[in-house]
Amino acid sequence: MTTIGKLTVTTQGEREVQVTRTFDAPRHLVFEALTTPALLRRWLLGPPGWTMTECEMDPKPGGAYRYAWRHTDGQTMGMRGVCTEVVPPQRLVATEHFDEPWYPGEALVSQTLAERDGRTTLTMIIRYDSRETRDMVLKTPMATGMAAGYDRLDELLASNAPVVAGKGV
Repeated sequence: MTTIGKLTVTTQGEREVQVTRTFDAPRHLVFEALTTPALLRRWLLGPPGWTMTECEMDPKPGGAYRYAWRHTDGQTMGMRGVCTEVVPPQRLVATEHFDEPWYPGEALVSQTLAERDGRTTLTMIIRYDSRETRDMVLKTPMATGMAAGYDRLDELLASNAPVVAGKGV
């Protein structure tokens, strides 16, 4: 198990990574921040130095998404996928495929939101094609980047920005 700030990363089964993070906000606001491009652009950035250059999200079954980033050193990264299950505000499942094949194949990412006393716990299960791929990904700075992004999401939620109900900011 790895803990970075409020983010916990564990392995599950043969091919899966479980990521858990709790936010001090109701789940409908967290779900909105996960599915609204104007909000995603504000928090889904990873560690310092990255900016989002593309952000498209169509949160419906069969809807596609596309994200791309650029680092101040010129490095780029992009990913895309298709939503396979969308149950607002509790569940979002999508495929994940990176432009640069830094891991083989494609992953399936399931995000579940559970609310208790106005706080929302996000549990993300990432299923890779093989145990080897999962173990390779765990050796990358993935968890550090996710922790930085979710810290930004925490700040965004605290600012009440997502309250625009589907319109973003």
